Order: sequence, then structure tokens, then C-alpha cells
Amino acid sequence: MKDVRWFVMGDDDTVFIVDNVVRILSKYDHRQFYYIGSSSESHVQNIYFSYAMAYGGGGFAISYPLAEQLAKMQDQCIQRYPGLYGSDDRIQACMAELGVPLTREPGFHQYDVYGDLLGLLGAHPITPLVSLHHLDVVEPIFPRTTRVKALQHLMQSIRLDSANIMQQSICYDKKRYWSISVSWGYVVQILRGVISPRELEMPTRTFLNWYRKADYTAYAFNTRPVTKHPCQKPFVFYMRVSRYDRSKKQIIGVYSPNQKSRNPTCRWKMDSPEKIDSIVVLKRPDPQRWQKVRCFLFLFLISFPFII
Repeated sequence: MKDVRWFVMGDDDTVFIVDNVVRILSKYDHRQFYYIGSSSESHVQNIYFSYAMAYGGGGFAISYPLAEQLAKMQDQCIQRYPGLYGSDDRIQACMAELGVPLTREPGFHQYDVYGDLLGLLGAHPITPLVSLHHLDVVEPIFPRTTRVKALQHLMQSIRLDSANIMQQSICYDKKRYWSISVSWGYVVQILRGVISPRELEMPTRTFLNWYRKADYTAYAFNTRPVTKHPCQKPFVFYMRVSRYDRSKKQIIGVYSPNQKSRNPTCRWKMDSPEKIDSIVVLKRPDPQRWQKVRCFLFLFLISFPFII
């Protein structure tokens, strides 16, 4: 096949951010043997299948010369593994025979979870968002809408700056003693008190494990619990609109408070974010930002006369 460098596989319910697929694969020499993808979020799934396997729901990529070698031996290879389930499991077995390990890229998301993806997407790692999976199983990523419309809404931000979608920035308001986490193009969360970046970059368990009876130890990564303290619950602002200002050469994102649930009464004697009507996030498009140190954005908190 002429001018083909990579083969990418996904399920029929996998959503790919195509520009980011290209960005990630451009890091690698397509003339070499590469098998690129990621594992499941469920430790139990990875034990049952394999930590060395790229999950098909999250998608994976195989370089052209590796695909050529796979094509020569795949028919015989899969016959040696009649007990394996799924094409991704069998592909990994054949990769093992070819001596090609999995190259992990955290932007591929299997999302073997149930519930609300806010905790995961609100603390996305600093890497391009490559894929989303199981969106028909989890709740809509934006509240008060359907799954399809929620995904279409997210595309507003993706079209403007696909490389930075979901990239987390963390900042602090020293005067009001707030911690602010921005998952660009998706959500802004404000928490009372100073929360360390180490904790903020850890996903909150707004979701359930694929094995519903499993506890937090069954995840394949670190998580933190959803707080029960009324003063420590985050104020959540979802992206309402994103647009590009040509005169200033910057993207303007407006985030509105989540009306799905109201924050409980807090007795702490400190400013509350509950009076904020909307948040405006300003940023310049930067396709290479994910390769740099986490940087800060400009935020305007409407109803408060200051800029962070």
C-alpha cells in the first residue's frame, strides 16, 4: 500500500480525535516496529487479559512494517491461542511472538468505568486526548443533554485547539484561598482552601469500576475519594461556549456553573464561589503546549472584579 505509515484499530464505539492521533504517531519512526496504545483503567481487567495488551476500545496503532510481519504469521498465530477472547487480545499474543512490546500512550482511553467521567476528564494527563470509549455506557460528559449532543458540544473546543483539549492547568487565588483546576475546553473546578497540585492532578472517583463490586484498589492508577465535607466539594463550571477572537488571536471559553446539583451550605468563614455566574478562560492556540511544563491560563471570574 503506497504512502501508508500506520494502521489504527478501534471499536465501533470508539471516538478518535484524529489530529491528536497524528500528533502522537508523529513522535515515532514509522519505519520501525511499533505497537502503540494503552491499558484498561481496571486493574482486574488488566489481570484477566494483560497489562501488555493495547485495548481495542481505546484504540491502538501498528506501524506499517510491523503490520507486514503480522500479516505473514497472524493466521497461524491465532490458532495457537484458542482460549483468548477478542481481536486485541490475539493481536497482543502475536506481538509477543514477534518480540514487539507495547509502547504506552496515556491519551488512548479504554474507559472501562461506569458513571460520571468528570473525575477522569477533569484531571486528564498532559498529553493529547487521542480517544474516548464506552460513551454509550457512562453518563453524558456534559449535564442536561444527550450523549451525542454532549460530544458535539465538546467538538466546539476540539475544532479550535485539538492539541490542548482537556489539558489541565492549576492555579490559586491567594486572596480568597481557592484552588482552581482547569480542564481546557471542558470544565473549571474551584475548591475552597489550598489543594496541592499532586492531589488535584489525581482523578476524583466520580466513576465506578467496570467490576461494580470492586473498591478503589481495583483501579490501575491513583485516585482520590469524592469528599463528603460540604466545604470541600468543588464548584463545577462546564464549558458553555468556545470561540476564536481573530483580532486578539486567542480562544475565548465561557464556563457556566453546573445546575445539576447545588453545593451544600458551608460554615467556613471564607469567600464562596457560589456567586460566580460564569468564568471566561483566555488562551492562545498552541499545538505544542502538551510538550511543555504545565502553564497557567487567564481566567476572568464574572461577578468578581479581578483577573487570575
